[in-house]
Amino acid sequence: MKQILNRLINHEQLSKEEARTVLVNISEGKYNQNQIAAFLTVFMMRNVSLEELEGFRDALLDLCLAVDFSEYNTIDLCGTGGDGKNTFNISTLASFVTAGVGLKVTKHGNYGVSSVSGSSNVMEALGIKFSNKEDFLKRCLDEAGICVLHAPLFHPAMKNVAPIRKELGVKTFFNMLGPMVNPAFPKNQLVGVFDLELARMYGYLYQKSEKNYAVLHAVDGYDEISLTGPVKVITKNSENILNAEDFGVKQIEESEIFGGETVKESAVIFMDILNGKGTEAQNNVVCANAGMAISVVENCKIKEGFEKAQESLQSGKALNSLKQLQKLRK
Repeated sequence: MKQILNRLINHEQLSKEEARTVLVNISEGKYNQNQIAAFLTVFMMRNVSLEELEGFRDALLDLCLAVDFSEYNTIDLCGTGGDGKNTFNISTLASFVTAGVGLKVTKHGNYGVSSVSGSSNVMEALGIKFSNKEDFLKRCLDEAGICVLHAPLFHPAMKNVAPIRKELGVKTFFNMLGPMVNPAFPKNQLVGVFDLELARMYGYLYQKSEKNYAVLHAVDGYDEISLTGPVKVITKNSENILNAEDFGVKQIEESEIFGGETVKESAVIFMDILNGKGTEAQNNVVCANAGMAISVVENCKIKEGFEKAQESLQSGKALNSLKQLQKLRK
């Protein structure tokens, strides 16, 4: 590690294979906590290269406990986090709205590191049971249309990194990797990222895969469609900018999608929205993200996806998806 750190400090980049090897070595406990912290810190001071990101991703996918959902046409709605915006759990809510439409969602998530309430925090607060058992997760998909893949259960390689990330409390390159390392290998992906350069890197890496995808980055910094301004969308076939009016709704203020100060507050907002008590701004931002996911899977117009999402939320189908999931026990 000393040699790697010296090279990185001298502004050298790692090859794809070197990056992969470092992460495998971290997983095998070959470095101490100070060395790992120093390694993470280097990448807070400079951007990760495309080769480094690809190597880190390959290592985590090789080391993960994979689940075989190849018989399903699944989608994951997942943001990198790290945008510092502290919104409510938009992509997790959009996942239940998407499941309410009848699509199969494999929601990859974790506890918040740089935010108050990550996807796993709110799911745990609402009584969802985390498991890495394939038969249980298939039951979740069959009965609720969605299963929750709590990242630490599928990435044992990261047990040496998790406490360091928690203590650092800021975004690291692991934020960048989260959506790329879903252990269910979904055929479709809606991913939001915290900066434009990373959006382009995701687009490039997904372009080389069979995956059907849309990568999102809001121009004002959100890692999702925020409706607070324009959002860049990169897909296999196009790159464009979307605005609130493309969904047939008004632009909103940042304060309207604030996520609260605690996990408990986040869970209250979550349930209010699913129970039909959300504000117009909250409902619209959830349905915009779910609508985009629906359009990715069904290849329909974005406005049509948005309208299907609205129906799922307003009819209670999204809420029913959560209730079914809450009932299921390992």
